[in-house]
Amino acid sequence: MDIYQKYDLKEVINASGKMTILGVSKVSEEVLAAQKFGGEHFFEMADLTIKTGQAIAKLIGAEDGIVLSSASAGIAQSVAGLIGQGSLYHVYHPFTDKITKREIILPKGHNVDYGTPVEVMVESGGGKVIEAGYANMCTPEHIAMMITEETAAVLYIKSHHTVQKSMLTVSEAAEIAHQHHLPLIVDAAAEEDLVKYLEQGADLVIYSGAKALEGPSSGLVVGKGQLVEWVRLQGKGLGRSMKVGKENILGLTAAIEQYVRDGSESGSAMQERLAPFIVALNEVPHITASVEQDPAGREIYRAKIQVEDSTKLTAKEVISQLKEGNLAIYTREYRANNGIIEFDIRAVNTTEMAQIVARLKAILA
Repeated sequence: MDIYQKYDLKEVINASGKMTILGVSKVSEEVLAAQKFGGEHFFEMADLTIKTGQAIAKLIGAEDGIVLSSASAGIAQSVAGLIGQGSLYHVYHPFTDKITKREIILPKGHNVDYGTPVEVMVESGGGKVIEAGYANMCTPEHIAMMITEETAAVLYIKSHHTVQKSMLTVSEAAEIAHQHHLPLIVDAAAEEDLVKYLEQGADLVIYSGAKALEGPSSGLVVGKGQLVEWVRLQGKGLGRSMKVGKENILGLTAAIEQYVRDGSESGSAMQERLAPFIVALNEVPHITASVEQDPAGREIYRAKIQVEDSTKLTAKEVISQLKEGNLAIYTREYRANNGIIEFDIRAVNTTEMAQIVARLKAILA
């Protein structure tokens, strides 16, 4: 009896992407081996945290780094670290009225819900979100006009969830933050480039360990040495409720070593795998399939289907039926209201693509 049977669970085809609701990613044997070693041995945890963070930082050219439980924890603990600036009093009294410099400036179009609102994580770290600009526009000048004596940092969310048009760049955000002697935090949770945002001037960069890096459930914060040390200090305070285990610290470190060495699937390889899938999808009645690049500009290519208006089912109804039965097929649903369904194939093999086509034919025939 396998795990699906033992606990009466649905088997899932993840054509949605590196999504938290589906367990994010599959991990390699190399990563599993590192987790197994962690589970079977003891460590001085402070030493393990520092040494693995230093090893990761060296790999990507950062001053320092730390493995945390998630990218969300990375936001909360980074905000807390920059508010407290190394104060032990703050660590033990994170919401004290004695510290008033708590404002975190965020472009309005970046205050999104990615599974939880960004502002929830900022507030968990003791910060107060100050939105800059408008939902469809934010310039360096919009950031500057919101800076006060109570500003602790500027936060930039690099994500497909955020508004893309008329937004200042990371470099522009860094320049305006540094002109006012403020640090810039970049939340790059699902991003694939471990170097670019540091080179563009970010002081702290946050990644999800389980998304592009294909590690276990974890998060990574890299950046300026003193700032990372302030983040690390939060483990004695609010970070205690977000602590990460030794297995996942070693697992993520191994995943990053593998990622830096081998890279991820290239955009051209993705397009090559998509080609026969698109042909097969176009044989399904009432839909038209094509290839589309990730709207945030990442080298990720997906299958996009447009559900014809003539069919009796809406895209939302097709999506709902794909999830039914013992084999649940999850897709990207963001544009379903426009009749569009997307399939992210990074974790989908050839057999699963055939199962998707067969299910669509059964639903739409």
